[in-house]
Amino acid sequence: MSVAPESVLEFLHEPTPIGWQQAACEHLPELLIDHANCEKKAASNAISLIYRYVEHPHLLQKMSRLAREELRHFEQVVDAMSDQGVEYIQLSPSRYAAGLHRLINKHEPQRLVDSLICGAVVEARSCERFAALIPVLPDAIGQLYKSLLKSEARHFQDYLDLARDFARCVEKDIDIPQRIEVFLQADAELISTADTEFRFHSGVPS
Repeated sequence: MSVAPESVLEFLHEPTPIGWQQAACEHLPELLIDHANCEKKAASNAISLIYRYVEHPHLLQKMSRLAREELRHFEQVVDAMSDQGVEYIQLSPSRYAAGLHRLINKHEPQRLVDSLICGAVVEARSCERFAALIPVLPDAIGQLYKSLLKSEARHFQDYLDLARDFARCVEKDIDIPQRIEVFLQADAELISTADTEFRFHSGVPS
């Protein structure tokens, strides 16, 4: 039984494949390195929103806190890498983030709403993956991921709430359920199809 929050499990269309969990046990260095990279990217994305949308104080507060927490998570993962004797090397990113980001509309206000929906989906999937990893990884790593569940679920909810709030405020009608569905379908396909390399958000490596 998953320890992921019910809200996350109900939101996502597909669970992490068992084959990916098994691959994670065989690719612990790649898992930790790519996870560290994901935390850096999450902080960077939040900071980008702070720079781009200075006219929205509520977004600035949410994203500032989120960026700080993501950088703290990055530090925790780097510490775990050191404890496990994992050298931090460059890894190519998975196709997951690019596959979601290409769905973001390039024109405002849709761009902001899509960016927030994309953030919500990524955070939800990350939270679900933490829960999937807890029972199969070494205890020290499992405990780290258990400690990250709550904040990751909150990040998911923050992104989703902001997306819905902004969609209600703009003059142009934005079909939020339809846009969420687009990103969720892409997420489900990306994590369910085979990948050539193992990464934190990859499908099962072939």
